[in-house]
Amino acid sequence: MAKTVHVHPKKIPELLAPAGSPEAFLAAVNAGADAVYLSGKQFGARKFAPNFSNNEIEEAVMYAHARGVRVYVTVNTLVHDKELPGAMEYLVNLYSIGVDAVLVQDVGVAALAHKIVPGLTLHASTQLTIHNAEGVRWAQSLGFSRVVLARELPLSEVDSIAQETADTGVGLEIFAHGALCYSYSGQCLLSSVIGGRSGNRGMCAQPCRKKYSVVTAGIDRYGRPTNLQDVPVSGPYLLSPKDLCTYQDIPRLIDAPVKSLKIEGRMKSAEYVSIVVSTYRRALDAAAAGVFVPDKTATRDLFLAFNRGFTRGYLFGDSKGKLMSRDRPDNRGLFIGTVSRYDRKTGIVTVHPDKSIDIHTGDGLLFSHPENPEAAWGFSLNTKPCVKADGIELAVPRNVEKGSLTFLTASVGLASRSRQIINRPDPGLRHLVPVDMVARVTPEGLLTLSGTLNPPGREPVSVEMTEGLQLEPARTSPLTKDLLGAQLDKAGGTPFSISSLTLDYDGTLFAPVREINRLRRDFFNLAEKILVASYRPLPESVSTAGENLNKYCAHYQHQTAEQSGRTIKIILFTDSLESVEAGARAKAGTICFEPPGLNVGENKHGAANTSAEEAIRTALEVCKKHNAHLILKLPRITRKTEITAIRSMLPRLYTAGLRACMVENPGAALAVIDTAPGIALSGAGGLNVFNAETVRTLKRMPFETLLLSPELSADDVGMLVRSARSPGTELAVFAQGNLEAMVTEDCLLSVSDICKKGSCDSSLFYGIRDETGHLLPVRIDAACRGHVFNAAETCLVDAVPALVKMGIDGLVIDARGRTPAYAEEITKIYRDAIALAAQGTGSTDSQYTLLRERVKAIALGGISSGHYTRGLKEEYPHISGSERLNVAGGKHLINEE
Repeated sequence: MAKTVHVHPKKIPELLAPAGSPEAFLAAVNAGADAVYLSGKQFGARKFAPNFSNNEIEEAVMYAHARGVRVYVTVNTLVHDKELPGAMEYLVNLYSIGVDAVLVQDVGVAALAHKIVPGLTLHASTQLTIHNAEGVRWAQSLGFSRVVLARELPLSEVDSIAQETADTGVGLEIFAHGALCYSYSGQCLLSSVIGGRSGNRGMCAQPCRKKYSVVTAGIDRYGRPTNLQDVPVSGPYLLSPKDLCTYQDIPRLIDAPVKSLKIEGRMKSAEYVSIVVSTYRRALDAAAAGVFVPDKTATRDLFLAFNRGFTRGYLFGDSKGKLMSRDRPDNRGLFIGTVSRYDRKTGIVTVHPDKSIDIHTGDGLLFSHPENPEAAWGFSLNTKPCVKADGIELAVPRNVEKGSLTFLTASVGLASRSRQIINRPDPGLRHLVPVDMVARVTPEGLLTLSGTLNPPGREPVSVEMTEGLQLEPARTSPLTKDLLGAQLDKAGGTPFSISSLTLDYDGTLFAPVREINRLRRDFFNLAEKILVASYRPLPESVSTAGENLNKYCAHYQHQTAEQSGRTIKIILFTDSLESVEAGARAKAGTICFEPPGLNVGENKHGAANTSAEEAIRTALEVCKKHNAHLILKLPRITRKTEITAIRSMLPRLYTAGLRACMVENPGAALAVIDTAPGIALSGAGGLNVFNAETVRTLKRMPFETLLLSPELSADDVGMLVRSARSPGTELAVFAQGNLEAMVTEDCLLSVSDICKKGSCDSSLFYGIRDETGHLLPVRIDAACRGHVFNAAETCLVDAVPALVKMGIDGLVIDARGRTPAYAEEITKIYRDAIALAAQGTGSTDSQYTLLRERVKAIALGGISSGHYTRGLKEEYPHISGSERLNVAGGKHLINEE
């Protein structure tokens, strides 16, 4: 006796669902997710979600594994040195309970995990900003088996990366639905610089959902704005993207070379998770069977679940207006029609429907007039709507203007269906583990059950009961083979489905049906326990991981001796030849030159950008003349075309005398190493160097200089330096300049008429002003990427003596976007500070105060010591989304004086 189960004609990507709470987890599993990602109470990038206790994680893992569903735990924040032992203990615990993988951002955490818990599967979080094939290869070398690619990549680049890295065995994961970040993930410091709440620590306050205005101005001799002018734009929410929705593109996605399609939403409700996951589950199954047709009801469900307007994202070529939601940042619901009449006497509004729609008492409605969308308001319908020939009549509590757009923002019907999925899941959605069951009756009449469990993506698991059911000789009517088979061929109420039943029985004996049912239930109870246990590592592997952890903790200590007597140098960032000359003339010593146009890739003839290459050659000559060391600074984002251009020009530049490159992502580093092995590597802020283990890991690439994260406090810097200090790698801090807070594929100036075919006037200042009046500089590079900077300059000039004592080797001054006069004067000020520090006790606080005043006199937007003195805000109560948005109106890390 045997039966078959449906098998998809083609392999489809994993459907990966979010869970910010135990209820959302249940919703995800019951809605048909292949895997669920969640976070514990620590080290997760969504601290505002309820998240999971350690016990809840273990319970979730057991529940999921019994159903063949995988569980990934996010450990995707940057981790301080003092937190590393706790993070490793956490990872050992996750390994012991059998989590399928952890998602990691911190390079040091990944490296330590690979040493301490080598059996733990690592996935590279999108917070690592991996956006090129070289980045995937680097991730593989660090022990990652999967990479979550940056959301900014089009599908064509995903295809290319997959082809170029097929030999690594690293799986690729992409986002398919949910909220989008404005900046490249892992590169956004906006919430951090505005209110001290770092996205890299799971505390993002979402300032991208606030209002901003565009301004332009001339510049003074130091590059500061003069005669500011507001620029008319369409919509005040300049940094607010729409939500990603690829539902209609599912057939293309199942053919894409990706392992997993990810749904964003750990801050969303269980109801949201159930609707979105079930919609994509049905779509994936239909597409795999070749019968997918976008369903209007499913599309409506996605709109009603939550949307800020939908976009197909960078993945399918949307940009600018198609990608951004600049008129409003909140849930839009489903557009259902336009107000055709309002009766002030009765309070009845008539809506002319745009589509056939059912509205019920308890539904949420919102009215928004096109000429004044910010005055939109909503309410919950508490009376029955009246459908008439000329429209739908609704009793409303306030006046409504004719022409207002009407949206359905909440549906009691949808809520009921979502609760049904959570509480009484549809068998067509649920994961059931196939079982090949074998039932045998021995010559002595003992009925025994055994079987093979076939969880998806895993090796088969054998189950054999040690006890059986003794059958008796039949007194009247024997238990036929068909009847016994019918009783055994049931798995209702269990996480299993019987795909085949082999029955060895002659049909001559007897047993009560209730006893047969009991035996079957015992079999499935045993099968569930064995299946869950099969996901856990072997006890000896857990023991070895524990021993490795104990050894690490025993040797975990920091040197306490100060690193006095070290020489500290100035590292000047600039993007113009004039500033290279000015900085070198002021004896900056090391100049990192990022020439304009370096990131536009190749020209139409396939040659690398010759103007950028010529500028680098000129800069080499200038630095040689002034005895300065030139480092070619590569762009923060280096996509395929840029990597190709860099590979093309580096050998020629090496011949011309270039001996060092600074990179902001590991992929660019690998490209440099592979193309020109003789070129020394330096690492900038995009690498997020947050702890000593990250320093040691990157040193092996090898990096000769690393810029530490600007989110570290003085105490953090001191601890890191004492722990990481060893010959071979110099450590630098960001000491001066407007800190880069965002890099985005969106051109902010495209919302106005000042953007002319991708060419911006470099002689002008551009910026965005927030609701508190603070002005954030904006620069658009040659690839039309936007760069947003902090409103005030970081200034650590009076911290130079302390930094020298700590053992810091370099002070980074960012003069990009500023004038040669600024580059020269700021270099002189810091040279004076270094000279004062060299005097030791001969220098006074008043002398540093004078230096700080000199900096303030030429600074853009005031000065601040930033996180160096304040540190990040690490504790934050659980708050609502609207309250979180209001946090963005708090004090910037700016203009302390």
